[in-house]
Amino acid sequence: MQLRKVVIPVAGSGTRLMPVTKTLPKEMLPVGRKPAVQYVVEEALAAGLRQVLFVTGKQKTAIEDHFHPDPDLDRRLADMGKGLASDEAHYQNTDWRCYFVRQSAPTGLADAVATAADFVGQEPFVVSLGDSIVTSDQPGRLLERMALCRQETDAACVVALEEVKAEEVHHYGVVRVRDEGKPWLVIDDLIEKPDVQAAPSALTIAARYIFTPEILDCIQSTVPGTRTGARELTDSIRLLVQRGRRVCGVRLAAGEIRYDIGDFASYFRAFCEMAVADEKYGYTFRQYLTRRRENL
Repeated sequence: MQLRKVVIPVAGSGTRLMPVTKTLPKEMLPVGRKPAVQYVVEEALAAGLRQVLFVTGKQKTAIEDHFHPDPDLDRRLADMGKGLASDEAHYQNTDWRCYFVRQSAPTGLADAVATAADFVGQEPFVVSLGDSIVTSDQPGRLLERMALCRQETDAACVVALEEVKAEEVHHYGVVRVRDEGKPWLVIDDLIEKPDVQAAPSALTIAARYIFTPEILDCIQSTVPGTRTGARELTDSIRLLVQRGRRVCGVRLAAGEIRYDIGDFASYFRAFCEMAVADEKYGYTFRQYLTRRRENL
């Protein structure tokens, strides 16, 4: 079945980005000329997905306002000669539908995915985290490779994988894999935020997933973590493995870079990279950075 649906969890409180996120969703922080979540949506649209569900939480209405059509504003901008360029609003030029559902309490990413049960029905679906941008010369290509993997393996779950430094694994879900000589890897185990010594590898889940509806039953059976009280999606995927279902991983390819807008350090890097690469302002910004470096 062709993938049509993507679930974008955006309910996180963004406490590591306070005080900016006291009233502004972290997913709406500007990265270059766009809010972070717009990159996530445009990646999904580039991969052919046309139905988007945002799982929101408290003080997230700015996301709905951003994607809601505003013909009056468009007319006024056009009259002023200030209409949005196509590279600033790709999503406006695509036939797609977006929906919103609120996660009743901040009880973890697994529960956020579970709120999408009525939306996904019996179809396989994508989950793309709203605070993680994956840049590429071919937007949507990562999701397309993941979809091909699911199609050819009949996997119950496919995750994107990124190799990180050993000292950083405790920030992520980490996988143990075996290589069968295919363009993808078979996942034998997953651990959420392990200690460095306990990590089975340096391969981490890179904020992109494809699931069959089987994951919803696994989420219901997932025990909340003792440290946070939240149900971790990594633990739910681990249940799939333990039940004998195939779980695969697809590595980020050369030229595909993930930016996690979760703290100020990663946010600053993402903004700088997008600004440097900007077709309109990148040249002058690079000149500015060169002058700053010479004056340090």
